[in-house]
Amino acid sequence: MNDWTKIKYIVIDVDGTMTDAGIYYDEHGNELKKFCTRDAAGFFAAHKVGIKIMVLTGRECAATTRRMGEMKVEYLVQNCRDKVAYLTQFMREHSITKEQMGYLGDDLNDLPAMALCGFAGCPADACAEVKRSAQYVSPVKGGSGAVRDIIEHLLRDRGEWEQATREIYGIGV
Repeated sequence: MNDWTKIKYIVIDVDGTMTDAGIYYDEHGNELKKFCTRDAAGFFAAHKVGIKIMVLTGRECAATTRRMGEMKVEYLVQNCRDKVAYLTQFMREHSITKEQMGYLGDDLNDLPAMALCGFAGCPADACAEVKRSAQYVSPVKGGSGAVRDIIEHLLRDRGEWEQATREIYGIGV
């Protein structure tokens, strides 16, 4: 069994991890994204156990801003060209160790940032290199609830999923 109990932050990529990796434009040129509502349970459960969420993406999109506001993410960083530099600085400023960070990503640009973290998870349709680097590969594709599945896996491993969901939803799982 892995010891991921020290994880206090989860960094999540957007395109291909929270979405299906497609970029859609409407007739006015606005960028649209489809987010899976099932991922919300993962966000809420992570928050319930005291894990802070950072969404870190190389693109900027109003739809991402809106959805991450709804998910009450603590840190939203868009248009980030160097995820490693950003995370290194963030970790230094907040005295965060590798063992306290988790990372969810899907493609080559996520690999260097994943290496900074003590836990890495990815969707089923992530590229082969990311799958090899991840401690957990979800059976779910990006944009179809993979984020929830990865967070659920992490919290079940820590023994916290059932209690968190019971407190959030008033159910027993």
